[in-house]
Amino acid sequence: MSHPKEEKTILIIKPDGVKRGLIGEILKRIEQKGLKIIALQMFKASKKEMDKHYPKDKAWIKRLGEKAMKNYKNRREAKRILGTDDPLKIGKKTRSWLLDYVTSGPMVKVVIKGVHAIGMVRKLTGPTFPSEAEMGTIRGDFSVDSAFAANHDQRAIHNIVHASETKKEAKHELKLWFLPKEVHDYKRAEEEIMF
Repeated sequence: MSHPKEEKTILIIKPDGVKRGLIGEILKRIEQKGLKIIALQMFKASKKEMDKHYPKDKAWIKRLGEKAMKNYKNRREAKRILGTDDPLKIGKKTRSWLLDYVTSGPMVKVVIKGVHAIGMVRKLTGPTFPSEAEMGTIRGDFSVDSAFAANHDQRAIHNIVHASETKKEAKHELKLWFLPKEVHDYKRAEEEIMF
């Protein structure tokens, strides 16, 4: 078991975050928290690459559909807006919209290292739905989008960033997006003081 300060995670600033000029602000918040940025690159992803990024297993897709449905009063309302009340079918639609969204413009991919990096970055970004994110989080401060609005528009939620949820996801994404030679570890000046 490695030390918690060795944990690595992936953050991707999505096209809406790039287009709105939020790259510097997002990176600043990460560094101010005491986390290290050990790799950074702007890129334009293909649908094939993003298809590899997002899980394809039924459980994940169904969970995506269930998240989308939780904003409706009942299944009938969900069916009227989305054309179905089957969480798996809704999840497949949502995943398709997500691929369209993340391939619509340039993004910035980042490897972040530090104490409990995965959880810390998730706290900094806030919940997936910006309308539920607290002020002080990236999504809470810079987006007001909701699943309900996105579903009505037949599109993905514009939520500024992606952050790995689990160690397994972070490991998969790190391998997918960066070669080992592109990741550069170093010692921050304040590391001796902070931990």
